[in-house]
Amino acid sequence: MAKPKVSYEEIRKQRMEENRKRMEALNLPKLSQAFGTSSAPKPSPMKRQKPRKVEKQTLVVRRSARVASQPTLFTEKLRAEATEKAEELESGLGSDYPTFVKPMLQSHVTGGFWLGLPLPFCRKYLPKGGTTMTLIDEDGEEYPTVYLGHKPGLSGGWRGFAIAHGLVDGDALVFQLIRPTSFKVYIIRVERRPEQHIHCQGNSNFLDLTRVFSMKQT
Repeated sequence: MAKPKVSYEEIRKQRMEENRKRMEALNLPKLSQAFGTSSAPKPSPMKRQKPRKVEKQTLVVRRSARVASQPTLFTEKLRAEATEKAEELESGLGSDYPTFVKPMLQSHVTGGFWLGLPLPFCRKYLPKGGTTMTLIDEDGEEYPTVYLGHKPGLSGGWRGFAIAHGLVDGDALVFQLIRPTSFKVYIIRVERRPEQHIHCQGNSNFLDLTRVFSMKQT
């Protein structure tokens, strides 16, 4: 008796059923599921970055108490008048000793305290190298300063002279070379209003404007 033919689809279903039973016997479905769950990478939670705290810093600008608290106000006209008076004083000193007039600027009396001197005068009368130049005021007080020949000008010591005499922007100075390394210095002060008069730190010998032309050479 001939066996009935089994279709391909039935054979395939039988094999799938057999394979299913084998997997169940070996507990493979659960293992496969567990393996798939454990091997799947978990997305890492994003870390929130805490905003940085920026500390506000206040920049303190240091200014000279002398300049900030009691500024000297003047016009170019007043500066010119002080320079003119200094030139008149210079002409009255005679020609026995070399002289020059130096109007004061802000950089001469604050901050760096550097005083540049006229180049032609320095080339003609002063040493080429550095040396000590003594500044002598109207009262005969002496102030040693460092003269730099290559610039030329006064560096160390000039600050002390400027502060001691309360020099401000607009004053005019007459320098008289009475010795090879000594200047006699006359001060013409720029006109100030009473409320603008400056008293410099450590200065107790301010010159009176009314006697500026009565100075006599020592």
